[in-house]
Amino acid sequence: MSAEYANNYVIVSIFLILGVLLPVVTVSFIGPLLRPKNPTPEKQTTYESGNIPVGESWVRFNVKYYIFALLFVIFDVETLFLYPWAAAYNQLGLFALVEMVIFVVLLVIGLIYAWRKKVLEWN
Repeated sequence: MSAEYANNYVIVSIFLILGVLLPVVTVSFIGPLLRPKNPTPEKQTTYESGNIPVGESWVRFNVKYYIFALLFVIFDVETLFLYPWAAAYNQLGLFALVEMVIFVVLLVIGLIYAWRKKVLEWN
């Protein structure tokens, strides 16, 4: 029985090593060999939708924009968690319903908190 568990760990370890090494090797070693090397001054300039870049590139943005974006990502990902639960609701039973109600209530509390802090206002 322990040999079977050891075999599972070996397989997972191989996949982890390949999952890390393959992108690193591809980007670090194979990429520079395959991509064209023809830098020109025009290619090395900053591209801004066809306009000539003007001003500083390090502009300070209001923190609310980042929080707004994070809230969007959080609620978007949480919606993805609701779909499999809804698809398997008949097999899960009452316990899963209570868990999901707690989950949605916590999301609503977070939304109310963000609303009161005026994070959702785009000024």
